[in-house]
Amino acid sequence: MGTQQILLIMLSVIIVGVAVAVGITMFNAQAQNSNRSALIADANNFATQALAYYKTPTSHGGGGRSFGTEIGNDLDVWLGFDTIQDSTSNDNGAYYLGWSSASIITITGTGTEPGNTSATNTKIVATVTATDASPIAMSIEN
Repeated sequence: MGTQQILLIMLSVIIVGVAVAVGITMFNAQAQNSNRSALIADANNFATQALAYYKTPTSHGGGGRSFGTEIGNDLDVWLGFDTIQDSTSNDNGAYYLGWSSASIITITGTGTEPGNTSATNTKIVATVTATDASPIAMSIEN
């Protein structure tokens, strides 16, 4: 083999290696974005269901203008959460329910994909304040 042929083979190997590295990076970025979007969608769904519970009269099985203030109340059942641990999970991540007051709850979701820093997975926090004009506030960590 001549020097020119070896040089072309080496150049081809380098180009293929760079293409594979870029492809893996793009795939990981898409997986992160997809998981983040799914977490947000799930949290919005839970928040909307929680608001429906809050606004439904107690005579119809709702909260009667209250989320309740304790673990294991009817809101857990309404949302489909585990009534002992206030949690649920699906393919997108794990979700936890927390109470600040009878009209404010937080829904924390931890994703299945690593976030921007590989040390921790993507985490979102949805705060539902039933008495506000815009009751759902979302924050994304990592």
